Amino acid sequence: MTHYSSKPTQKLKDSVADSATEAAVILHYPQAGVAELILNRPAKHNAFDDLIIQQLLDKLAEATANTQLRLLILRSNGKHFSAGADLNWMQRMAHNSHADNLADAQQLAKLMQTLNSFRTPTLALVQGAAYGGAVGLAACCDIVIASEDARFCLSEVKIGLIPAVISPYVIRAIGERQARRYFLSAEVIQAEQAQSMGLVHELVSAPAELASAAQRFIQQLSHNSPQAMVAAKALIFTVSQQPIDQSVIAITAHSIADIRVSTEGQEGLNAFLNKRRPQWLPEENQDV
Repeated sequence: MTHYSSKPTQKLKDSVADSATEAAVILHYPQAGVAELILNRPAKHNAFDDLIIQQLLDKLAEATANTQLRLLILRSNGKHFSAGADLNWMQRMAHNSHADNLADAQQLAKLMQTLNSFRTPTLALVQGAAYGGAVGLAACCDIVIASEDARFCLSEVKIGLIPAVISPYVIRAIGERQARRYFLSAEVIQAEQAQSMGLVHELVSAPAELASAAQRFIQQLSHNSPQAMVAAKALIFTVSQQPIDQSVIAITAHSIADIRVSTEGQEGLNAFLNKRRPQWLPEENQDV
């Protein structure tokens, strides 16, 4: 993989800026194997509505079709990650029928499920406010890095709603005990507290440092077998929250047997035993 600079070239800035005039959601590839999915409504604090949800789904489908993709980064332009649901959208849906609201909610549920189950590793970069559904977006990503100014809030009950669609993912991230407080209280959760709860993995001191933190993870993940990372992620979904019974034990045995005889499993084992670099390792990475 090529270097992912925290200071993009002017050409890249111009390219992203040109895209920004056309779409509230941007998908671009800053380097080989890495995609950035960018919320781009800074004037609206990156709030999302039904159109933005559909754009996110479309871009995720496009990224899924890229067979060379090894990492998806979710981030936002502007001061805030996302203020959650757009107020105009909520007002519009409040006047719609139950059937319309159900269809609308199912699209948001599809977005969360699609992001949560995305086959490659996913990394969220969070700055400023992440409210309502935006907490769900973060919880659906494998790794979350936040700046110290980030703050999270499950604010739905303040306006007579509940964090229903995002609840399975947020509860998996923070646990039932914390959910029983913050789903009900709608308190603002500061970045350090979000880290202690398990929603955030790592903090940086300022939003400007998020790009360099992302680069560290890109380099870390680039050492690993792409096929094995996909299989490891699938394994987590299979065994998580399941009783350790004979069924789960059988699944894990089959999983390791399958990966051992896979192309990359064979390559990794042979490279390790023969003290050479595996073929998936980028040329610039000298340490196996």
